[in-house]
Amino acid sequence: MKILAVDYGDARTGLAHCDSYESIAAPLETISDWNRDRVASSISEMARSLGTELIIVGLPVNMDGSMGERAMVCQEFSELLHSLTGLPVELRDERLTTVQAHGILSRSNVRGKKRKAVVDTVAAVLILEEYLDYRRKKGIKP
Repeated sequence: MKILAVDYGDARTGLAHCDSYESIAAPLETISDWNRDRVASSISEMARSLGTELIIVGLPVNMDGSMGERAMVCQEFSELLHSLTGLPVELRDERLTTVQAHGILSRSNVRGKKRKAVVDTVAAVLILEEYLDYRRKKGIKP
């Protein structure tokens, strides 16, 4: 199944995808835009051009498991994506993915503006990797 993962943020939104074999999560791009509707439209176009069958949106759940304001914003954004694309959209817990992404980039000596530009895309890759692992563990075929 062709899957598109989204790490939605106020200023930047990271995207990652996998092919129909679900073999690897690959980075796509970071959308730098504050406007929710433009971001959703860009993602919709990307999903269409890739032949995406499922969209995963990271859900920033609080460490105690509760849903904060940011999680509600992501939930609303996922509903907007569904209405624009007609595709199924699933929310996945993304706790600590941005922290992990910063760690990966730090170990790779990616610093400053360059890190800021790609950290959300790396977070989207981590969200998608977690989802692909989940599917494999459940025995769900690509």
